[in-house]
Amino acid sequence: MSKLFSQQLLEWHTKHGRHNLPWQIEKTPYRVWVSEIMLQQTQVTKVIPYFVRFIEAYPSPTAVALSQYDPVARLWAGLGYYRRVQYFWQSCCIIHDKYNGYVPTHPDILQQLPGIGRSTAHAIASISTNLAVPILDANVIRVLCRYHAFKEIPQKAASQRQLWQWAYTHMPTTQCSEYSQAIMDLGATVCSKT
Repeated sequence: MSKLFSQQLLEWHTKHGRHNLPWQIEKTPYRVWVSEIMLQQTQVTKVIPYFVRFIEAYPSPTAVALSQYDPVARLWAGLGYYRRVQYFWQSCCIIHDKYNGYVPTHPDILQQLPGIGRSTAHAIASISTNLAVPILDANVIRVLCRYHAFKEIPQKAASQRQLWQWAYTHMPTTQCSEYSQAIMDLGATVCSKT
């Protein structure tokens, strides 16, 4: 069942998914991270111009770390949920100091950075390095709940355990980057909120 699910999802994405978003053009860990943080609770169409401006001004974690916080935060003004940029700036400072400016790609290390939870860490690793670790954001939760006819409240601890189990079951061992993008796209564009 899971193999069929992932194959069908990848086929759907090839035909109908989004392929030309700015962060998909060059999938570095940093660019994926910036996009994932900006996209939390924010629509793709709103994020695109912010992402482009931000990457032009701050093309690396070191560029962010060497800047004061206020100019970095100004480029996020209007996206809402401002704690994201505070954590992002703090994480860039840690990456500059501890990892020589290179964004770590192991999910366990990423989760030690401020503002990066399990799903975001998996997104960075999966999309930028093709690692077989699943994502479980709101879009993915919608897809899994509908596919499995899951009626429980997704935020409950038992539900989260079940959803993570399904996320791992469906995760292919190849084309991980494409699969991660595909399941998020399906949840965002087809499997809309009820």
